[in-house]
Amino acid sequence: MSREDIAMGELSDRDHAFYGLVWAGTTLTTRVDQALTRAHDLPLSWFEVMLWLNAQTAPVAPSSLGARTLLSRSQVSRVLDALQARGLIERVPSVTDARSVGIALTAEGRKAFAEADATRRQALAEAFDDRLEGSDIDALNAVWAKLKATAPPRSR
Repeated sequence: MSREDIAMGELSDRDHAFYGLVWAGTTLTTRVDQALTRAHDLPLSWFEVMLWLNAQTAPVAPSSLGARTLLSRSQVSRVLDALQARGLIERVPSVTDARSVGIALTAEGRKAFAEADATRRQALAEAFDDRLEGSDIDALNAVWAKLKATAPPRSR
C-alpha cells in the first residue's frame, strides 16, 4: 500500500500553531525516548524523574515528583520502583516525618543520568538545537511561560 499525502484543510493561524506544538512535542519526545531506550535502556519517563532528582541537593518526597513531572502518581511510583531496582535511586527516611521517605539519586544514578543526558542532547541536536537561533529559544520560552501561567491544575 502506498502512502498518500493528505491535507488537513484550511487551518486558522491559531489552529496551525496549536497543532504545530503538538507535532513538535510528539516528534521530539519520540526521538528522545527512542535514543534513551536504545542507548541506556532508560525510557523518557525514567529520565524525566532523574532530571528532577539530579537538580536536588536533598532527597525529595515522591509527591513532589508527581507534581513536577508529566507523570501520574501511579506512574511515578512504578518509575521509582524500576529505578530503585536498577540501583539508580534510593529511598531514605524523611528527617522531618518518620512516616515519609525521600527520594535521591545514588552515585550510580548520577553517573547514569549524566550519560543519558548526553544522549538526550545528542538526539535533540539535529532536530531542535541546530535549527533554532537564540531568539527562537527566547520566543519559545516566552510562549511556554504564558501557557504555563494560565494552565489549569492537572487532574490525576
